[in-house]
Amino acid sequence: MARIEFENLAHSYKTNPSKPSDYALQKIELTWRDGGAYALLGPSGCGKTTLLNIISGLVRPSQGRVLFDGRDMTDLPTEKRNIAQVFQFPVIYDTMSVFDNLAFPLRNRGMKETDTRKRVQEIAELLELSSDLKIRASGLSADIKQKISLGRGLVRSDVAAILFDEPLTVIDPNLKWLLRSKLKQIHQQLKLTLIYVTHDQIEALTFADSVVVMYDGAIVQVGTPQELFERPEHTFVGYFIGSPGMNLLSCTLENGNAVVGGQHIKLEAGLAGKTTTSSDLKIGIRPEFLGYSNQPQTGAINANIERIDDLGNYKIATAKLGSEILKLKLEEDATISSGPGWLVFPPERLMLYQDGRVVG
Repeated sequence: MARIEFENLAHSYKTNPSKPSDYALQKIELTWRDGGAYALLGPSGCGKTTLLNIISGLVRPSQGRVLFDGRDMTDLPTEKRNIAQVFQFPVIYDTMSVFDNLAFPLRNRGMKETDTRKRVQEIAELLELSSDLKIRASGLSADIKQKISLGRGLVRSDVAAILFDEPLTVIDPNLKWLLRSKLKQIHQQLKLTLIYVTHDQIEALTFADSVVVMYDGAIVQVGTPQELFERPEHTFVGYFIGSPGMNLLSCTLENGNAVVGGQHIKLEAGLAGKTTTSSDLKIGIRPEFLGYSNQPQTGAINANIERIDDLGNYKIATAKLGSEILKLKLEEDATISSGPGWLVFPPERLMLYQDGRVVG
């Protein structure tokens, strides 16, 4: 395994990039620690696959360096990097048996057949493929084929990292959680460096110890699932993670408070004074942290409850505050009705953003 570092890394597919929008990847300084389980999360087109291909050597960055354990790998081809990559569609040989598919990377490197058989048996047992080793791969289901593809990466003991590019997209939804659980088990058992690319927040948050969130070619936050949920450093992270996502309300500031729809919402002491301009200000609060009262109380903000959706084990209420729409996530037995209501914004749960970035 390896510690992977990006130094002053950026990439453009244009010959002479001259402005930020010319870059598929904005400037990145990042370290992937040895043995870490990472998810690379973001919408389609944000640069995830480009970044993954730079690690594997399929793409050379326009600027900067890629280091493996301090060694400069920027100009080395893929075959010199000892990287295993698992793609969206399983890459296996249908005419071969499961055993021969798993053995292929080892035989290709000249490993002795006795050692090859021993290693294949170990990986097959880990992936619960032992009973399928003699079966021809062509007749197997998509999830088993993807396990074979994963096994082809695991079977080599010299890999620096295993890269996963949307590996569960074609897998039946009922089987996805089984494969994610298996990946976590493998990581805990073998302590591999794993980097998992996905646009699905559930996959990212349930798989990774650390999530790298990308937006428009830039890394906007790196953190644990809890950090991303409780303290999103960028409005995109707040919006993209969570169901529903974070409420983001345009505001002005007055006497240390946020003003939304003509009403004053209390911020934590000193927070408003940390802004540098009055333009593009937003407050953010998770639907889970927003309180509700059916009668006036100190500090509560008057709003109109426009809709209530009962989702079985919780309720989602839609409220309107001035021209802003908010979501509240409430317990199933919460008493709430359409019409006038009062919202409670706990100051310690309120985030203030300026130009998309968190203040304070």
